[in-house]
Amino acid sequence: MGRMSDQAHGPGLSAVEAAELIEALGFLDDWLAGPDQELLAESLHRFLGGQGYDLATLRADLSRLAFLLGSDGERLFGPGSDPA
Repeated sequence: MGRMSDQAHGPGLSAVEAAELIEALGFLDDWLAGPDQELLAESLHRFLGGQGYDLATLRADLSRLAFLLGSDGERLFGPGSDPA
């Protein structure tokens, strides 16, 4: 998934737990970016009952959360970027 930094991961969250969450968020992002994007976008729209939040925004939010948990930021900033 990416390298974990030595930064704090929030109260009561170990580096292992953060890594597992980052992995799960990456899995969800990969699924949302897969071949069923149109179907998933329609489902999200029905679930939310309107517009204003779409699949791209959800994926960006997942990437930001993974970054805040200590991921390398590649999903958020792109390959080879240095977010620092």
